[in-house]
Amino acid sequence: MLALWTLRALCAGALGATGWRLGLYISHLSSNTEEFIPWGLASTLTGLIIGGALVPYLILKPWRMSAKYIDSLPGSALLSGTAGLLVGLVVASLVSIPLYTLSGWASWGVPVVVNVVLGIFGLGLGVQRERDIRAIFPGLEAPTLSDEHYMGSTINKAGVTSNGNSWTGKTDKVKSSGSSRNGNILVDTSAIIDGRIADLSITGFLEGSLVVPRFVLDELRHIADSSDPLRRNRGRRGLEVLGKLRKDEGVPLQVLDVGVESGNEVDAVLVQLAREMKSSILTTDYNLNRVAELQGVQVLNVNELANALKSIVLPGEELRVNIVQEGKEVGQGVAYLDDGTMVVVEGGRRYLNAFHDVVVTRVLQTAAGRIIFAQPRGG
Repeated sequence: MLALWTLRALCAGALGATGWRLGLYISHLSSNTEEFIPWGLASTLTGLIIGGALVPYLILKPWRMSAKYIDSLPGSALLSGTAGLLVGLVVASLVSIPLYTLSGWASWGVPVVVNVVLGIFGLGLGVQRERDIRAIFPGLEAPTLSDEHYMGSTINKAGVTSNGNSWTGKTDKVKSSGSSRNGNILVDTSAIIDGRIADLSITGFLEGSLVVPRFVLDELRHIADSSDPLRRNRGRRGLEVLGKLRKDEGVPLQVLDVGVESGNEVDAVLVQLAREMKSSILTTDYNLNRVAELQGVQVLNVNELANALKSIVLPGEELRVNIVQEGKEVGQGVAYLDDGTMVVVEGGRRYLNAFHDVVVTRVLQTAAGRIIFAQPRGG
């Protein structure tokens, strides 16, 4: 607030003095004498009002917009753009040396035009070569997603390394607004193997781009090459899911060229990468879910989504179920709804392997899912 009023006072004083001199000049033109009243007083008051009320907003708003835009740019873009601007101005100065010998306004007008044109050209060229600056200084910034390309960088604390290969895709630029999400979703190995993300992404319920780090692909490949038939089949199914997503043009999927140093856990690196990129994590791993939430990373758990989408039943409702097995307690029977929800039927053992109408008595929600307790109708 103090800075604003200081700026108001400076602008009002500057424009007031300018108005005073302008009023005296107008008075001299009209009557050949410099009289403060009325022209000097009117122009001074006008300068004070304009300088105190209007000029600060004309200065502060563009300044804040420029500062916000510069703050959103990665460090490599600022460095490469500044270097390109300096090179352009140096070349323009050398080219302008013989132009100063021109006569008239051209002696200063042409060099100014040359400096502006070559400066802008150098700035644009420097921004275009941002990837070279990022390759020279890999630790300049944390990994971010740009609109058209990404060059892998290094996160020393998390043990993430990259070989500098580029990848392309449709993504949203990361803003430094402090938001926990930026429209990109990091995909965990467990979610890929689970397979349900393919149908979920195709339906369009996931907003943003799916980003698969290279170390997740490496882990998936190791699982697919396992000697254990079960693990090998799970890994191959995960690769098939990624292939399905890659072929679907409606699902934005990118591979982030970031690796893991030896001795670092994949889950820890994934959480650190999500924090640096301000992205969410898509997973089915319960432990990863809890660790990520403790570190302030938003987690999209496919299992929690599936539980939330299961049919809702209330005590007193009637269901017709197929009792397929015995329960843990004496006389209990167990059935399953179409969405996989377990229904425990008290006294349902005698209806084993048969359809029967039951009445819901209570519903129990657990971390593993929803369990419905019922009893035979009329029992």
